[in-house]
Amino acid sequence: MTQKIRIKDIAERAGVSVGTVDRVLHGRPNVSPSAREKVEKALKEMDYHPNAYASALAYNRHYTFYMLLPKHEQEAYWDEIEEGARKAMEMRRDFHVEVKIEFYVRFSDESFTGKAEEILAATPDGVVIVPAELALTRQFTDQLHDRQIPFVLLDSYMPDLKPLSFFGQDSFASGYFAAKALMMIAYKEEEIMLMKQTKGGRVTTKQQANREVGFRHYMADHYPNIKIVELDLPVGGTRKQYGHMLENFFTKHPLVHHCITLNSKAHIVGEFLLKTNRRYIQIMGYDMVAKNAQCLREGSISFLIAQHAYQQGYSCIEALFQAVVLKTKVSPVNYMPIELLMKENVDFYRRTQL
Repeated sequence: MTQKIRIKDIAERAGVSVGTVDRVLHGRPNVSPSAREKVEKALKEMDYHPNAYASALAYNRHYTFYMLLPKHEQEAYWDEIEEGARKAMEMRRDFHVEVKIEFYVRFSDESFTGKAEEILAATPDGVVIVPAELALTRQFTDQLHDRQIPFVLLDSYMPDLKPLSFFGQDSFASGYFAAKALMMIAYKEEEIMLMKQTKGGRVTTKQQANREVGFRHYMADHYPNIKIVELDLPVGGTRKQYGHMLENFFTKHPLVHHCITLNSKAHIVGEFLLKTNRRYIQIMGYDMVAKNAQCLREGSISFLIAQHAYQQGYSCIEALFQAVVLKTKVSPVNYMPIELLMKENVDFYRRTQL
């Protein structure tokens, strides 16, 4: 059987030394073309398939993978990304895999570029990147390509950058799905509120922007007469500021009974609705973070869309492990499931389940 074939057997079949076979099997240099040809012929004739796990363990090398994430508040989507990545590192500790996480400030070219340069200087074995603007991210990924360092994209898919792999939701489909779910309960409304959070006039992720495209596409196709009224709660505002803005909004828009946000901050509105006893108004949002889940249980959030952030973080590191350590192929595009949570099933959702 394949697993019983020894390096000594291959060497005898090929008529070369054991050391030569070992160098061929592990892709090491200093093997003549003729010797390599003999070994490869012997491997084919013997139907030899190396045990990737055993080979990687025997190699006894240390691997360092970096993650480049945006700075974020606690208890958000990104926390689960980090948890998943650290779990993957723990699961592969026998292979001496280390994961280091760096953070850049969103919308700061200098911050992203500075962190990218630090990562390049560390000569990593692989990188997970949450992209900034395309042109800026390309400057980083071009250098990774030049140095033959594989990278995985997380959250936003930019195929032109030619990543090893991508993990995240299909953002357009997710926004389209969110609109369809919302309209199951809001189909009789004249107005709905779209709560956004922006910095410098822009939403904080490309993912949210793409979700909005999908959301508006569905609404235009199926409910063109329903008015979408936007409310911008700027990133970094205080609860007091948000409270004033929400009070003014609902006073000016008494016809709004259903709201939606395409980020993980539905609880900002949900907690306000509970505090002001506006139980006839509900909001729909994303991500099963603790505050969102509590509002869902108490009825101020109608639905949450879960996107398995923990699984995304885990899978990004696992993809690098498979490609770099085990030298196996990985799937280039990996869309996460789009799951709808309500108060009746939220307690059965396990964010850490893989």
